[in-house]
Amino acid sequence: MSGRVPAAPAALAALDAEIADCRACPRLVAWREQVAREKRAAFRDWTYWGRPVAGFGPADARLLLVGLAPAAHGANRTGRMFTGDRSGDVLFAALHAVGLASQPHATHVGDGLELSGVRIVAPVRCAPPENKPTPAERDTCRPFLERELALLGEARAVVVLGAFGWQALLPVLASGWVVPRPRPVFGHGAHVVLEPRGERPGLQLFGCYHVSQQNTFTGRLTPAMLEEVLSRAAVAAGLTQ
Repeated sequence: MSGRVPAAPAALAALDAEIADCRACPRLVAWREQVAREKRAAFRDWTYWGRPVAGFGPADARLLLVGLAPAAHGANRTGRMFTGDRSGDVLFAALHAVGLASQPHATHVGDGLELSGVRIVAPVRCAPPENKPTPAERDTCRPFLERELALLGEARAVVVLGAFGWQALLPVLASGWVVPRPRPVFGHGAHVVLEPRGERPGLQLFGCYHVSQQNTFTGRLTPAMLEEVLSRAAVAAGLTQ
């Protein structure tokens, strides 16, 4: 063995580091850093991450999960997507239930959680006020998602959590796959098969309600509903049968 790091993981790690240093959106920079200074009382002993949050999962992932943005006291605190908040509690419990995560909980970086064939990404990498990025912030962050997707050459399926992520992702996918016109409409359980442009394989796109408390506390999204979408996507990605 030469000990050389494969090009894709090395390039992905370099992109992750670049993302963590981004200061392109003044409103988001101010908010994420204010939250990190003022903290929430329950986390007053934490040193908040307070920076953009990179993707989480292996470079050879066959299934991508696309969210919205880091939560102010979740990933903005812990530095890892969906880690340390109730949305993540629901998501990782479902991923574990269908065999895609090593454990059903995520509390902090280094807690032992590993994803199997899955990578979690977001269209916006900084925690936004009221969890609502602006269209300009989404568009400013888009090149990171484009570059990340280009590096994830094994991807065969994508689960998009929520309408914001769906709308943000479709223009990114259009460079590598044929996106139908009119564009597919988001909905829970939506399923679109995208034909490739060039040498990349086809991609299957799945819609799922976001794992926000607004959806999970009201029963709009139940664990069974989430697990059903994840199971279908895992089969499409070739991770399970």
